[in-house]
Amino acid sequence: MVDDPAPTSYVAADIVILTISGGEFRVLLIERGKAPFAGRLALPGGFLEDDETVDDAAARELFEETGFAVGESLLERVGVYSEPDRDPRRRVVSVAYAALVPGPPPTRAGGDAAETAWLPVDEALKEPLAFDHSRILGDAVAHARRHLEYTTAATAFCPKEFTIAELRRVYEIVWRTSLDPGNFHRKVTRIEGFLVPTEETTTRNGGRPAALYTAGPLKWLPLPLSPAH
Repeated sequence: MVDDPAPTSYVAADIVILTISGGEFRVLLIERGKAPFAGRLALPGGFLEDDETVDDAAARELFEETGFAVGESLLERVGVYSEPDRDPRRRVVSVAYAALVPGPPPTRAGGDAAETAWLPVDEALKEPLAFDHSRILGDAVAHARRHLEYTTAATAFCPKEFTIAELRRVYEIVWRTSLDPGNFHRKVTRIEGFLVPTEETTTRNGGRPAALYTAGPLKWLPLPLSPAH
């Protein structure tokens, strides 16, 4: 009996971890400490372990980089990247994910990473990232912006309890636009299942007390929100 040949290709999970901090849409990038592309910025990621699904690997990478479990953030597949020459070491097929996290935790380097940092998305999109990570980043950012139109994903960028103004600011930052406060308030509070009032208020942003909400059970919006309105 002939032994099975060694695998000629490997599977990896790469993660575009997105957050909002300091009024900017940001992504977590690592500076690679090893060849190939030593010293270049890249997305976090890693190879599949023997006992993992690719979703398991993505969840593990997310937790290792941020401390967030999947239930504490939004983790979604963006696409599969399988060009034969995308990794100069060997044939690697990558399943890419976008993770939306509510506020950036402290960064921590490890593995192939020399340093990690949260960069503004627009700045990161101009960087010559390692491998094909510039393409993956662009696809993930477009996915996130589009997803905010059709789903309640914007709440993943918010703390557990948030105001309507804080939620609106998420849309404005991700979409790079301004939204009419009154219009936005009417729209989101009329969508059943989008928001759940806590019956509490806060003055953390100054001004009059503002009502606090939590994310409701709704995932897909009955009608899309639009950055044009």
